[in-house]
Amino acid sequence: MTTPKALVAGNWKMNGLMTSVREINALSNMIEKNGAGCEVLICPPATLIHALSGKGIDIGAQDCHMMQNGAHTGDISAVMLKDLGCRYVIVGHSERRADHFETNDMVKAKAHAAQMQGLTAIICVGETNTQRENGETLDVVTSQIMGSIPEDAAVAGTVIAYEPVWAIGTGKTPTTEDVAEVHAVIRALLLNKFGTDGNMVRIQYGGSVKASNAKELMAVPNVNGALVGGASLKAEDFYGIITAYQS
Repeated sequence: MTTPKALVAGNWKMNGLMTSVREINALSNMIEKNGAGCEVLICPPATLIHALSGKGIDIGAQDCHMMQNGAHTGDISAVMLKDLGCRYVIVGHSERRADHFETNDMVKAKAHAAQMQGLTAIICVGETNTQRENGETLDVVTSQIMGSIPEDAAVAGTVIAYEPVWAIGTGKTPTTEDVAEVHAVIRALLLNKFGTDGNMVRIQYGGSVKASNAKELMAVPNVNGALVGGASLKAEDFYGIITAYQS
């Protein structure tokens, strides 16, 4: 069975100034010199998207509005992101779901808006610590998957990122067995929606991924890359994760 090329993406969140361009330059140099066995993506703050374009690394955004234009002060639309050269946009990150009260329906609308502009939507799902302790992980992830993927979603424009909320930025990670169980359920849901083409949808793992655990996590069945937070801010740290895919 053909497997999709892995995608290792860095989510810079609300971090980074113009001086951060040097980290992208350094990362680009490392990839040019030593190669990368995966696709590499950086999702910086909106203020840096234009500055980081053209560095030989894919650039994405951390969010988009569900409408393409209009009276939505402070928001950024998918058509604007496309105009800046973005190829990807993260939607439904747990911090957006919690801090901005985003529902599955809102995430679905944002993913649809992104795909209508030819962008790939990285749709985030994951359970909280309380949900995990209550044995609700698979139910939560299933509900988020079914509620957040647009009805007319394109396989090529869809990436799923499983990020257990309790593992984001905490240094805690689930066992490889736990990751394998959740990713297997996600794959089954994708196969049910897309048929055999569901095998080509990339499923990333995110949550305290770092160079020391990347190789083990990336080797788990149905893990097709990583969504990385803090460890993506420094070129050397992020490249250490990318090397998990070096042959």
